[in-house]
This record gives sequence, C-alpha cells and structure tokens, in this order.
Amino acid sequence: MEALSMVGSGGVYSWPAALLVAAIVVSASVRWWGIKRQPTTTESKARLPRGSLGWPVVGETLAFISAAYSAQPESFVDKRRLLYGKVFKSHLWGSKAVVSSDAEVSRAVLQADASAFVPWYPSSLMQLMGESSILVLGGGLQRRVHGLAGAFFKSPQLKARLTVDMQRRVADAMDAWQCHGVVRVQDEAKSIVFEILVKALIGLEPGQEMHYLKQQFREFIAGLISLPIKLPGTQLYRSIQAKKRMAKLIQKIVQEKREKRMGGNNNATCKAPRDMIDVLMSNGSEELTDELISDNMIDFMIPAEDSVPVLITLAVKYLSECPLALEQLEEENMELKKRKSAVGGTLEWTDYMSLAFTQHVITETLRIGNIINGIMRKAVKDVEVKGQLLIPQGWCVFLYFRSVHLDGHIYDDPYAFNPWRWKERDMMAASSGFTPFGGGQRLCPGVDLARLEASIFLHHLVTTFRWEAEDDTVVTFPTVRLKRGMPIRVSQNIETSGTATFRSTESASV
Repeated sequence: MEALSMVGSGGVYSWPAALLVAAIVVSASVRWWGIKRQPTTTESKARLPRGSLGWPVVGETLAFISAAYSAQPESFVDKRRLLYGKVFKSHLWGSKAVVSSDAEVSRAVLQADASAFVPWYPSSLMQLMGESSILVLGGGLQRRVHGLAGAFFKSPQLKARLTVDMQRRVADAMDAWQCHGVVRVQDEAKSIVFEILVKALIGLEPGQEMHYLKQQFREFIAGLISLPIKLPGTQLYRSIQAKKRMAKLIQKIVQEKREKRMGGNNNATCKAPRDMIDVLMSNGSEELTDELISDNMIDFMIPAEDSVPVLITLAVKYLSECPLALEQLEEENMELKKRKSAVGGTLEWTDYMSLAFTQHVITETLRIGNIINGIMRKAVKDVEVKGQLLIPQGWCVFLYFRSVHLDGHIYDDPYAFNPWRWKERDMMAASSGFTPFGGGQRLCPGVDLARLEASIFLHHLVTTFRWEAEDDTVVTFPTVRLKRGMPIRVSQNIETSGTATFRSTESASV
C-alpha cells in the first residue's frame, strides 16, 4: 500500500524541524559513524550518482525540511537536479540515499521485487505499524494480502455497495451544511470517507463503536511521525496504546465472524464476502491470523485520513480557482443527473466513472496536488538500475514523484491546473511520468475506490450547491493538507443548469 509517503501519514499536525532532526540524531548517529568507519568497495564513486552527503548525522535533512515547508517544496530536489542530474546521492532521515526525479529510474525501482528493495520508513512509524503490517510484509504473504485486497476493492459488488453508502452519507452531510454557514471541506471529507472505508473493511455501521474507533484512530494517526521514544507520556506510546485498543475491537469482530462460520451457519459461510475481514478469513491460510488481520485493517484505514479526503479537498480548491473547469464539471454532472431523473433511475458506480471530464479533474488534482510526494525503498543488495546507476546495499532510494509530476519536459505549463491536458493524453503511455499512488507490486489497492469516492462527492457538491471559497494554502509537510481545511460558504444551487458561481479570495497556486 503506497498511501504512506516517506514520512508517513497524518495530515492533522505538523512537527517543527527541530523535533524531526532530534529524532534523526537519536536513531542515526551510531549508524552514520559506523558506516564511515567501514567503507566498502561497493560505494564506487564512478558508479554512484553525483551529489553530497551533507553534514554528519543529519546529512541534508535540514535542507529538505526547509524546502518542504516553503512555497516550492520541490526546490530541494530541483536545485540538486541542476547540479548533479535527475538522480543524485544525498543523506536523508538518517540514511544514505539515492534521490530520483527520473521517471524511468523510479519506475524501474517500483517494478523491482523484494530481492532488490524493501520498504523503508522512519523508526517511529515502523514501531507503530509492527512486523505484520502490509506496509513492511514481504514475499508470498505480502503478495497474498495485497492480491486479496486488490481483488476485493476492484470488485463490482463492493463498488455497488460503496456507491449506495457514499451517496447516502454525502447527502446526509450536505443536508446539514446549510445550517453551518462555513463548511470545512477537509474535515467533512475525512468524516465521510472514514465511515465508508471502515464499513468496507470490517463491516462496522455508524454508532457507538464507530465513534470509539474514530477517537482511537485520531490518537493512533498522531504518532506516525513522532520521536522514536516509547515511554509513557510520549506521543508514540499513546499511539501504540490506541492501536492496541483498536485491534482489540477489531479482533472481537473477527472472532464473532469466526464463531458464526464454525457454528454451521451456511449463510455466513457461503455468501459472498461483504467486507475485507470476510475476504481474508475466507482464504483459509493459517498465516492470516486474527492479529495480522486486525493490524492490517488499521493500516488500510490510513488513506481515510489523508489520501482520499485530501484528494477531494484539493479538487474543490483547484476548481474554485478555475472557473472554466468548474463550469464544465457542473455541466457534465447536471446532464447526468437530468438524464437519470428523466427515466427514474438511480446513479450507479459506472455512471460516476463514465464522467470523462470529472475523471480528468481528479487526475489533474492528483498530478498537481501530489498527495504522496514520494516513497522510500532500501536496497537489500547492490542494485544496478538501467545498467549504469548503482544503489549500494543498505542505501535508501527516495523516489520523488512531485518533481516528475511538475517536470516541464513531461507536462506543458506544469504548475497550471489544466484538466483538459488529459483529454488527449494516453494514460498508459504516461504511466511512468504519473505515479500518484506509487506502483509495482505495492501499488495502492484502493486506487479505483479513491476515484469513485471523489467522483461521488464532487457530483453531489456541484449539483447541490454553489459556494464561496475562503483563502487557504496547501501545506506539503509532513503530509499534504489544507492549512485551514478549505473553508467554503455554501448556498443552494437552485438552477438545474448553467454555470456554477463562486468567489475565491486566493489566486491559483500549488
């Protein structure tokens, strides 16, 4: 699952640079000097890309963080690309690293198997995820869990149920918006998507247990980027305890399902899986223990915090800043709504996915918004890429998607929000230059659901409301989010056709 960037997920908090550097110093100082004292022949300068390892211990992490907090977060990579090329060496997050802003190199790394590269994450995240997480699993077990999840998330049956649930939940939320005055899109999207995803994963309906799970999840998610100190009172400790409470609830659900199956309930045994727990239990593998299932259900919830809600929120922001795109989006969705109403039909998932311009808007939002800035892998052996680039054993490779997505050699006027660019662009041909959810064997299995959920939200928004967008800015570190949550003031859209009206007090920016 590539929904985590190299610094994890969260989107509701921000660490000062000093704390991040402190975490790096604590976890990396011994390793740095150990490597310095034991040079190896594999670190051949002739085969390594050019670059700089920066300062002892912290390397170039301070420079990376400084750029990440700026209006041009890709400037760290872009400056070094001018000096050294699209691939260069550095030292980030306590590890020597090869940084790639080359689409073909990144694609080659993503396509490589676990015999060459394994996932790499900061220490606090590794402690919080645990060894059974799909984020760190390898070999046959990872392929099995990933394959089962991918097949389930892509199934027409799930998409049909999710469409009904999402439409109902979005409609209920938007019914209450008129009384709110100002609505924060990011918060609303998080609440909606979390409930929909949790139901798909563990079958839990809204209620007391859902509320409890949501509370524990907030505490859990806050520790994904924290000091790697697991003592009472620290954020990492609180997050681990929250995860244990979540796992206990999910294991109770798993056990109840197992008891129904063992009790000779043919309906429970033979009916098609309705949630991800059913899918994993039906596989029959002894490796898929209750603990592994519960831990991975929690991991699969993470996109409900950052990926899908941020995609929705960024789409609203960019549409608010682009009148022509908003107008065309409304026309397309109004036409679908009128066509379905004329025959008394209800919207199905295939209807939403058939909205060509809506899909172009989502694709362009993924490109320019860069919800996942990049990912990191660690080389388990000396790896040669494209026959000329060496990534030594023990080094990390940082695939920086943002620079690729904003590369003027790949995309004309790359900083402009232009959904029309995708009308003529071959998505398959552009695949190496467009990796919003990673790729290879660890491609996020919920990509299709993310698009569907965003399509449903945007459809109901533009066919129900007009809005005024207040000033807000995109923050890209430690995760991508809107600083103020994208506040909008909504009013009922009385028109059945015509141009959506809005007033944005912020000029277009990335």
